[in-house]
Amino acid sequence: MRLIVNPSAGGGRAGRCAPAVVSALEGHGLMVRREDTRDLPHARELALEAARAGETPVTLGGDGLAGAAADALRGVPDAVLGVLPGGRGNDLARVLGIGQDPVAACATIAGGEARALDLGVVGELTFVGIASCGFDSVANRIANEAPSWLGNLVYAYGALRALLAWRPATFELVLDGEPLTFTGYTVGACNSKAYGGGMYAAPDALLDDGLLDVLYLERMSKLRFLTAILPKVFKGTHVHDPRVHVLRGRELQISADRPFTVYADGDPIGELPLRVGVMPHAVRVLVPANSPLGAEQAREPAPSGDANTGASAPASAASGEP
Repeated sequence: MRLIVNPSAGGGRAGRCAPAVVSALEGHGLMVRREDTRDLPHARELALEAARAGETPVTLGGDGLAGAAADALRGVPDAVLGVLPGGRGNDLARVLGIGQDPVAACATIAGGEARALDLGVVGELTFVGIASCGFDSVANRIANEAPSWLGNLVYAYGALRALLAWRPATFELVLDGEPLTFTGYTVGACNSKAYGGGMYAAPDALLDDGLLDVLYLERMSKLRFLTAILPKVFKGTHVHDPRVHVLRGRELQISADRPFTVYADGDPIGELPLRVGVMPHAVRVLVPANSPLGAEQAREPAPSGDANTGASAPASAASGEP
């Protein structure tokens, strides 16, 4: 195993627990070589170098590190990636059923099975989780600048701070050739269910179905967002609100009436306007044996309308509660 560690992830959590992780992996009978990353490009280099040397790259850090390694390994024959939670959010480990304890998760590295997962695509870059913009752009920037002692509460902190100065934006989307305009908060192209440290933004999204779940939130009052949306996103029940919509498709174009940075896996990935796609079964990742990722429930894209209601998608949703 090549243990690729971001020592500063999780406010230094990954660096502190790395020796215990090495001991746990060796206790499972594995040969381990640790390497610390300088930045995400360096992480990509280490992952690719490990795979070409016949080693299994295992990341110990956050979703950004796992996403960078996955990006490096796509298309590499026989490459398999291991993921250990060491960051603040660890949403990929959460969705895969790996858990939040990096030492306990070493059992998945030793005894898990390799499953082919999709990657989201923006230009030449890929992501494992959710690419989002709008309100999320502001919240992500604030979260990335927040003090490390907040832990995974940093994402809720970012959302609350962002809400104070937020004003609705008008977005133009084209999903598999079908246009849609709305005014509101956020657009998310979801390869996975969760982001932001356990926020289940797209609770029905699957990592291995070859599709994106496209989430968007129409205009609503800040009070309603704070009381009826934000608390429910941790259980995924916010999607039942009539101002929250989920569509499904393979390619999404996003533009807006003002500039936004698009964030994915906690890091900037592009600026609007841009196109988001999906790369089916692009990388193999170690998951717990019999992990129910949903491959047996692979779905076809909804030709129109909300994935959770079947209602027709509005040509324009620009009106709404002020």
